[in-house]
Amino acid sequence: MNYIWDLIVKAEKLGLRRKEIYFKLADTFSPYMELCLENLNSTTIDQTVEVNPYYRYDEIFKELFSLDNDQDEECRHVLFDLVLHFLADIDRIQGMNKQEYYIQFVLKDIADGSFGESVKEKLSLFPTHEQEIIAGNILRLYRTGEGIYLLKETMRKVFKDCIIYSKYDEKDELLIYIGKRKCKVIESKIEVILQLFLPIRFQTTIYWDHHFGVIDIEQTMKIDKIALY
Repeated sequence: MNYIWDLIVKAEKLGLRRKEIYFKLADTFSPYMELCLENLNSTTIDQTVEVNPYYRYDEIFKELFSLDNDQDEECRHVLFDLVLHFLADIDRIQGMNKQEYYIQFVLKDIADGSFGESVKEKLSLFPTHEQEIIAGNILRLYRTGEGIYLLKETMRKVFKDCIIYSKYDEKDELLIYIGKRKCKVIESKIEVILQLFLPIRFQTTIYWDHHFGVIDIEQTMKIDKIALY
C-alpha cells in the first residue's frame, strides 16, 4: 500500500468513510514512498495518515510548506487534507473501468430510491465491497435474466456458509441455509437480496444455524441440531 487512492479503497472495505481519513504532511518520509506508514504490512488503517506529497505532487505542494512561510499554518494543513482527498478521488476515477462506472450508477439509483424505499434504507447494512457485489449482479441480471443463479451467487458471497437448495417437484421453492444465528441485521440483508433477485413465482424457507437433516450427510444429522423441513 503506497498510494493515497490505495489507502482510501482499503479504508472503505474496512468500513471507514473517506471523510474520516485525515491526511497530514509527514514529519519525516522516504523519497520513494507516498504513504508514510509506521508498519508497511499493517492490515488496519489509522484515521490520521502521514503523506509525502512530493513523491507525485511536487508541482502542487512545493510552495505550500516552504520553511520561510510560518503564517496560517492551520489553514495550510486543512487545505492540504482537502486537496489530497480530491487527488485521491481523481486517482480512483482514472483507474476505473466501464463496469465499475456502471456499478456506481446502480448504487446511485438505489440511493435515489429507484429500487424501492426498503432496499434504499437497508443497503447501508452492507459494507462497501458487498454493495458493489450486489450492484454488479444487478447489472448481470439485466443482461442475462438469470435471477436464481445470481441470487445464489450473491448470497454465497455475502454469507460464506450459505447453502441454497432448489425444489421444483411440487412448487418452485428455495431452501436457504444461512449458517448463522438469526438476528435483525442478517434478516434485513437477506430481505434486500431476495427483493432484488428472487423471481416472483418462487417461495423461500430460511434455515439459520441448524441445517435440515439430509440422509448420509453426517454434518446435517447431529442430535439437537437438526431443523425440520
